Amino acid sequence: MPERIYGVRHHGPGSARAVVRELDTHPPEVLLIEGPPEADGLVRWAADGGLEPPVALLGYAADDPGRAAFWPFAVFSPEWQAIRWAVRRGVRVRFFDLPYGYRVAPSPASPEAVADEPVHPAPQAEGPAGVPGTAPGAGPETAGEHLTEAGAGAGPDGDDTAAGPMRPVDPIAELAAAAGYDDPERWWEDVVEHRGMPVFEAIAEAMAAIREHAPEDPDDLLREAFMRSVLREERRRHEDVAVVCGAWHVPALIRKVPVKDDTALLKGRRKGKVAFTWVPWTYGRLASWSGYGAGVRSPGWYHHLFTTGDDVVTRWLVDAAGVLRAEGVPTSSAHVIEAVRLAEALATLRGRPLAGLAEVTEAAEAVMCDGEPLRSELIARRLVVGERLGAVPDDMPAVPLVRDLTAQQRSLRLRPDAAERALDLDLRQDNDLRRSRLLHRLTVLGVPWGRRATTRRGAGTFREEWRLAWQPEFAIRLVEGGMWGTTVVAAATARVTRRAREASTLAEVTELVETCLLADLAEAYPSVLAALDTRAALDADVHHLMAAIPALARTLRYGDVRRTDVAGLATVTASLLGRVCAGLPSAAGSLSDDAARQLRDGVDGVHQAVGLLADESLRDRWLATIGSLATRPGLHGLAAGRLTRLLLDAGRLDGAEVRRRLRLPLTAGTPPAHAAAWVEGFLSGGGLLLVHDEALLSLVDDWLADIPAEAFDSALPLLRRTFGGFDSGERRAIGERIAGGGSARTGPLIMIDTGRAAAPLTTLGALLGRPLSVGGAPPGSAVAAGNAGEAGSAVAAGRGREAGSAVAAAGSEEA
Repeated sequence: MPERIYGVRHHGPGSARAVVRELDTHPPEVLLIEGPPEADGLVRWAADGGLEPPVALLGYAADDPGRAAFWPFAVFSPEWQAIRWAVRRGVRVRFFDLPYGYRVAPSPASPEAVADEPVHPAPQAEGPAGVPGTAPGAGPETAGEHLTEAGAGAGPDGDDTAAGPMRPVDPIAELAAAAGYDDPERWWEDVVEHRGMPVFEAIAEAMAAIREHAPEDPDDLLREAFMRSVLREERRRHEDVAVVCGAWHVPALIRKVPVKDDTALLKGRRKGKVAFTWVPWTYGRLASWSGYGAGVRSPGWYHHLFTTGDDVVTRWLVDAAGVLRAEGVPTSSAHVIEAVRLAEALATLRGRPLAGLAEVTEAAEAVMCDGEPLRSELIARRLVVGERLGAVPDDMPAVPLVRDLTAQQRSLRLRPDAAERALDLDLRQDNDLRRSRLLHRLTVLGVPWGRRATTRRGAGTFREEWRLAWQPEFAIRLVEGGMWGTTVVAAATARVTRRAREASTLAEVTELVETCLLADLAEAYPSVLAALDTRAALDADVHHLMAAIPALARTLRYGDVRRTDVAGLATVTASLLGRVCAGLPSAAGSLSDDAARQLRDGVDGVHQAVGLLADESLRDRWLATIGSLATRPGLHGLAAGRLTRLLLDAGRLDGAEVRRRLRLPLTAGTPPAHAAAWVEGFLSGGGLLLVHDEALLSLVDDWLADIPAEAFDSALPLLRRTFGGFDSGERRAIGERIAGGGSARTGPLIMIDTGRAAAPLTTLGALLGRPLSVGGAPPGSAVAAGNAGEAGSAVAAGRGREAGSAVAAAGSEEA
């Protein structure tokens, strides 16, 4: 009896239903499925209830786990349904695609080298997922390749030009165009998904017609030669054989090809050692936009089509309403009813057998989303693509590192989830502290399951905010991490120790010190501290030394919060600070604007770090250093102003001395740009000082008003950068302070030039439909004049929101 070959579309729910129906009607003795033969031993796990799709077969080279590939399966994948059907009935299942070992085998030309390509020479591109055997633009319509190469494929923006080996044509698009459709996805839904009728013979005939005139892909020819060899072998053993494969391959399996031709094509191929396991997958990675060439545009919609019996459209729109309600969008049952009616009417007008994704999307957008694109995108992300993450049984064969991580996830109640979620940790709680350490250790291993959220809280608090999202490719990185150790802590320790030995800069080692604190890698400390001491002794750059101190100070200050032993680190930190104090004066001479800004940032970091240390002698030494440096003649204004501000905040200078120092650069003979740099350095970081010190505010305001008009334009950008960095509340308080008479200037600050103010009133009155007039302050006010270079409170003139405030005007971006 000739074998029955079922050509399917990978991840097509219509194909899945048709395959199961055919297998029920004609049960085979053996079932051949397109897939890696090395994974035959994992087929039995399909009967385990703990293996919940979407899942994927992960194959990787035994000697290089980073070279790996996935074979994804969803609940609506024909291959998955065929496997489940066979294992439940005791039918033998065999994968019969080209062994993955051929793809990772050493190149015959160089036995020591390992080829990155499949067995043919077409290059693999870099990206999140790669799909040999897809044509540019094919996307969800490709009916062939099921393999996803790890580390290759389309770019993050879905650029198909980054794909690797490409099938010459897109067969589904060709068939859709022949049927008069401009959208291949819609054609497939109308012909297969919505009709539910088997079309295997028709599709096989159509594929044969397309392949007759299409150029052949060398990778396909090699794979199909191996498929035919397996098929011949099974024919000799069994009378009743069924085959489930991509429809593109059906003509090649039916065609009569001499055995010697296939043997010659496969001869001389080397086979590398590989390992396989099941891993969780996500619908996001199953979507075609992720770069997976055999993916589908809407895995969530296909899941709904496969799992929903009746009322497909109604149930879908009910779920869409639920998504909107969960986000606070009022959506009633009336919305759902009208959306269903609209979707069905659109399907009728377009001559479709059932409302498809296009119709329900347009109906939901028009009726339930009020035309808001963000709401439509929310439904697309939650339902059309979906955020489902599969699961594998706990006793699934895996590398020891993966088993250890799984046990910790269960113990800490941190379940992997494809959807991003927030996690707020209180480090005073034992369980939260252990969670934080696990997330930091995984980051060390290149598994960024959690990413620290950006918050306004200062470093060293008892809380951490994370954003968690599990990605399927983490499975490969965990396999790679297995080379460092069998547990997460052991692997992270070994990885940090190795990085400390290989670090070439002081900054790299300093970062590792803080990593040891955050991840609690106590056994890595000796190696990291030794590397830190060595690099610090060799590095003479003051900027590098200053950049290293903040992380060390945080480690010393907050080690007790994380219950970490930081013995020995204080000595290294004190030594670094001593070298900074000795080298800072020489590093502060003859600075350009950029160098002065770099010095200011470094000094700020060290000053903040010194404040975290409990050693008063180190603090006194640091303050004495910057105190002597602040009065050096010729010091760049930005650095001089900043050092003066730090000394004031530390209590080493009083208000009178600060005002005296400020008057020196603000004198008439000093270039305005130098004075503006001094003010920028002094005031950067906060403007409350001007609110509380009336004399200082008056001094700055008088200087601004006295800047000559020809020099004002060069000073304004620096002033805008300074005052624009203040919070809006600080700017408002400064304006109110001056408006209330805070300046030492005699006479009222807020005056209205009624002559200039009345000029636009005629036009405004015409626009508003009523006459306007101006009254109040007498004419001649410099504040209202709109020219900051004129007399009065010059900068405030038309440049700030708070009238009369020269300082607020300099920092305002609004007229």
